[in-house]
Amino acid sequence: MLGKLARQHDPNVLVGFDHADDAGVYQISPHQALVQTVDFFTPIVDDPYVFGQIAAVNSLSDIYAMGGKPLTALALVCFPERADLGILEQILAGGLSKMVEAGCTVIGGHSIRDDETKFGYAVTGMVHPKKILANQGAKPGDILILTKPLGTGVIATAIKNGKAEQTWIDAAVQSMTTLNKQAAELIVKNQFRVHAMTDVTGFGLIGHAREMALASGVGLRFFPNEIPVLPGAIECIRAGYVPGGLKANREFAECTVGYESLISVELKTLLFDPQTAGGLLISIAEPDGKQLVLDLQTARIAAHHIGNVTESHKPLIRI
Repeated sequence: MLGKLARQHDPNVLVGFDHADDAGVYQISPHQALVQTVDFFTPIVDDPYVFGQIAAVNSLSDIYAMGGKPLTALALVCFPERADLGILEQILAGGLSKMVEAGCTVIGGHSIRDDETKFGYAVTGMVHPKKILANQGAKPGDILILTKPLGTGVIATAIKNGKAEQTWIDAAVQSMTTLNKQAAELIVKNQFRVHAMTDVTGFGLIGHAREMALASGVGLRFFPNEIPVLPGAIECIRAGYVPGGLKANREFAECTVGYESLISVELKTLLFDPQTAGGLLISIAEPDGKQLVLDLQTARIAAHHIGNVTESHKPLIRI
């Protein structure tokens, strides 16, 4: 829909909505640019405090995906008029705990009455204009690194149906409440040659990989045996707990994929699973990439080398 609107021409917009990137970037000086993003959604777990944490981690993720540092946040709240305000207090407290961990200050927000609870944040961060990590710029020969396992969408669907095992819930919650802060800081601190980066969220691994490939004019090859998966995710798919967003992602993006390896039906499905507070997908020069994987794993981040960047080809993504 945004593509149908009149284009605004502002030379200070370094990354706008026309890039299909994770956040907008607006230059305010030769050495500073604002990174801005917004995200909110309905509860995906039963615990209101944990839901608040997940919403905050998810909202902050786009700032990290651009190589930025979050500074301030505005809370977005939709809450039923007659619901227990103690629940809302727990949601806000959970979100604040992750904002504090990120060093991001909550400076206000807006609330409306709504029959369905929704929560999230608009987040503003800072980045050097010449150090933006966009989803374009991946180069043939790069390796692809993913910093979190897949499966939060199908596990959340099982939770809603009361069919998720506690070990599955615990693993998914651990993933969704882990900030991408440490991974992003390692990249910036060690000045690795990262050519492109995005976070894997609502469009699933293939959806976000497609955006990276198209923006960069390259092809991608994934190694199915190296793609990390959350405990219980495969079982959820076998039991039919497939969210509508996954089906929509698959209908839209599977036409860009060629399956050249023996790959299970369940893993094929999981490649399109919409992630909440997912990991970073990093395209990085090969020598630096091997070191980054070691550094991330040393920091107890579940990073995996899941594929390579190639020259552009058809299909766009090979697995």
